[in-house]
Amino acid sequence: MSDPVPPEATRADVWLWRARFFKTRTLAATFIEEGRIRLTRAGHESRIDKPARPLKVGDALVFALGGKLVAVTVLALGERRGPPKEARTLYSPLEISS
Repeated sequence: MSDPVPPEATRADVWLWRARFFKTRTLAATFIEEGRIRLTRAGHESRIDKPARPLKVGDALVFALGGKLVAVTVLALGERRGPPKEARTLYSPLEISS
């Protein structure tokens, strides 16, 4: 049986955890299952509805966290959940136009 997530992608919950937006994968998965993250890939916008949905480099994510709107572009998938400095290399902030 093949891996459901291609090697050039990673699960959404894993990436959010590695990027240190959530303290645990369980919290990230719950947040995703509530439909609170918008994904833009190749100009197509959708909601991430399952924690196993793959994220790829270049994807844009928008979600509200802690009373703030977070908009980031995925720059790297990461290999582990490293220190905050390493986590910040996985994404770059996006400018949100009104």
